[in-house]
Amino acid sequence: MKKTPSILLWILPVVSGVLFVTLWYAVRSGSGLQSWILPTPGEIIDAAWREHTRLLRAAGNTMVGALAGFLLAGTLGFATALLLGVSRSLRAGLYPWLLVLQMTPVIVLTPIIVLWAGPGLPGIITVTWLISFFPIVANMTQGLVSTDMNHVALFRMANASRLQEMLLLRVPSAMPYYLAGLRIAATLAPIGAIFGEYMVGNSAGGSGGLGFLVYSYNTQIKIPALFATALTSCLLGFIFVAAVSLLNWAVLHKWHDSYERDDH
Repeated sequence: MKKTPSILLWILPVVSGVLFVTLWYAVRSGSGLQSWILPTPGEIIDAAWREHTRLLRAAGNTMVGALAGFLLAGTLGFATALLLGVSRSLRAGLYPWLLVLQMTPVIVLTPIIVLWAGPGLPGIITVTWLISFFPIVANMTQGLVSTDMNHVALFRMANASRLQEMLLLRVPSAMPYYLAGLRIAATLAPIGAIFGEYMVGNSAGGSGGLGFLVYSYNTQIKIPALFATALTSCLLGFIFVAAVSLLNWAVLHKWHDSYERDDH
């Protein structure tokens, strides 16, 4: 298969973005909608500039909760997956309850989170952890149980212990899966933090995050500013994903096929 030119990979997103913005303006012009219903990209950027001080301060506060929850999910997710990867019996006994935790709507757990973790930053971190935790566990566990059985047989022929097999074979083999889970969690962490701020956060001492701005702009019907808040949250998500992508490259680029193949 012919390799796609690198320059084209940069041009295509720009072209699709220009087409999307053009369509946006066309819908606005053709429908006659007011800015408080459907602001144009220009009005959103103007609102972002006017509110940039509040947006930047709120984004910094949101990043604290998102990063703390993401790191907690990454650490506990890795440890939980190791536990599930030890034996099939443990997976059978524990994995269904992880599914229950994942499928329980966070909004239902919000009152309990406020009671147990408290409002403000502790509650925001807990919400972010709950939203980001399961993709990491699911991906890492799948990686641990998907290790090449020929390699497993070789380790067992060499009388390697279960600990050696886990740490020297299964964990390295599962790293691409773990990093894929981290990438998913990186997109969810800012969303979880903003939702947590909206539900259990506060703005005491001027420390409100993007979730508080969503509530504030919505009640004031500042729709362009509300869209600007959404744009800021997207940029925050891109920062998280870029950081995980850099980690992915640092860990895998010297040995994994995803960085060696040129047929895609």
